[in-house]
Amino acid sequence: MTNSNVTPEQRLQELGLKLPDPRKAVGNYVGCVRTGNLIFTAGQGTNEYRGKLGEDVTIEVGYAAAKQCMLNLLTVVKQEVGDLSKVKRIVKILGFVNSSPDFTDQPKVMNGASDLLVDVFGEKGKHGRSAVGMAQLPLNNAVEVEMILEVEE
Repeated sequence: MTNSNVTPEQRLQELGLKLPDPRKAVGNYVGCVRTGNLIFTAGQGTNEYRGKLGEDVTIEVGYAAAKQCMLNLLTVVKQEVGDLSKVKRIVKILGFVNSSPDFTDQPKVMNGASDLLVDVFGEKGKHGRSAVGMAQLPLNNAVEVEMILEVEE
């Protein structure tokens, strides 16, 4: 549970985490679209974690990949709103897990992203979620995550 007097940026620092530099799009899209008080992000993978869960990537490494994807997403959100304290609620995340045909632990992998959101935002970080297995992801990413969130207008 987070202290309401601590900003999300301070909480990240307490957790020993740092937001990475923004990643460049690998196609014709933008990192996020804001409509009213909702932000819809593009999917974010990682440069650090490649491969297929159930073959050459363990659940623990997949968890770390999902966590890094979420840090990448928080960078996009911070760029859009200027301050993560403006986040009112994480609405939903969608996680794509590069999976072998018999891998069924996508939810365990996606806990890396979900746990980070709750650690940083407390109750505001609790969200709806889908975790799906994919035959392949762009650039052989192990995980890709996208998010919908509500922010102050």
